[in-house]
Amino acid sequence: MKVKKEIKNGYFIFIAMGTYFLIMEFLGLAHLFYLRLFNIVFVLYAVNDTLQSRIAHGKKKFTSNVKAALTTSLVGVFLSIIGLLIYSYMRGGDIYVQKLSESFLFGGHPSINIYCFSLLFEGIASSVIVTMLLVFYWNNKLVTD
Repeated sequence: MKVKKEIKNGYFIFIAMGTYFLIMEFLGLAHLFYLRLFNIVFVLYAVNDTLQSRIAHGKKKFTSNVKAALTTSLVGVFLSIIGLLIYSYMRGGDIYVQKLSESFLFGGHPSINIYCFSLLFEGIASSVIVTMLLVFYWNNKLVTD
């Protein structure tokens, strides 16, 4: 059975982001919130790769490309949130999340579930934005060619 490019690239997002965050934690840089923003590069790369592959195979319909790009990024988001949930419980549960939330955009003292739920919504919003930006970019490029 052949695995779809969308799933492969979604898995790439998960592996790349997980590795990046583990390296940041190992180097003691996890508290620097602006380094966390770098993960958008992995999402942009994977979604762009999905779209380029589809276009190279002659799949140029706007709606099907939106669906493929969104699938890629959402697979990455869901796997990453599940990975964060598991990793947080391995590192001490709510105590670990309290340490994370101090250097991030959360106020108060969120639980692991609230933290992951909030990041899920942020990830979905980011997925939609990245998808639309890249699909419009490739759609304009195809129209002008």
